Amino acid sequence: MSEVTAPTAAPAAPAAGTEHRARLLEGMARAVAAKGYADTTIADIVREASVSRRTFYENFADKAECLTALYEAASGNAIAVLRAAIDPHSDWEAQVEQAMAAYFGVLARNPVLLRTLFIDILGLGPTGLAARRRANQQLADLMLDVVNNRPGERKRKAPLQPMMAMAVVGGINEMVLHSIEQDRAGQLQELVEPASTLLRAAISAEF
Repeated sequence: MSEVTAPTAAPAAPAAGTEHRARLLEGMARAVAAKGYADTTIADIVREASVSRRTFYENFADKAECLTALYEAASGNAIAVLRAAIDPHSDWEAQVEQAMAAYFGVLARNPVLLRTLFIDILGLGPTGLAARRRANQQLADLMLDVVNNRPGERKRKAPLQPMMAMAVVGGINEMVLHSIEQDRAGQLQELVEPASTLLRAAISAEF
């Protein structure tokens, strides 16, 4: 998720169609970062992507579908960064800090785009909500994997449960939304400590 588009789309593949799609997602991210979603037009997107309007419609039905695709690509990238930041040989408390610092670091790189991905996506109705649900589930699944399968530690009597993991994800999302509303989207590292505390509390409660 280039710096201007972080978090952003996955790298382009060699296939022309896939490359055009990736360029359009990058173009969407740049346009939104500059103007916000409401003021971004398809003309802005294709200009930033250096492709034709026809190419846009070969990949997306409309601006909303392009935003949904960008959201899903950006969310996938954030999860990948989070996973890569975790040292499986460190203790679980250190893993929590590493994960949260990496996650918030990615989100904070572009505050305007972050607002679009966290707020404007919900304005798309059921489609946007479904995309948000899928992203939340990915984050919860990663949390469950890391917490319940930590190498070198005793087996948990009661593994972290899926609903508890989802509750933590919901709490983290609310913290991010609050920061956005307070115009502090560029200072998300402030959330590392409270988010880590929330996850540690959920983990401890499950022993």
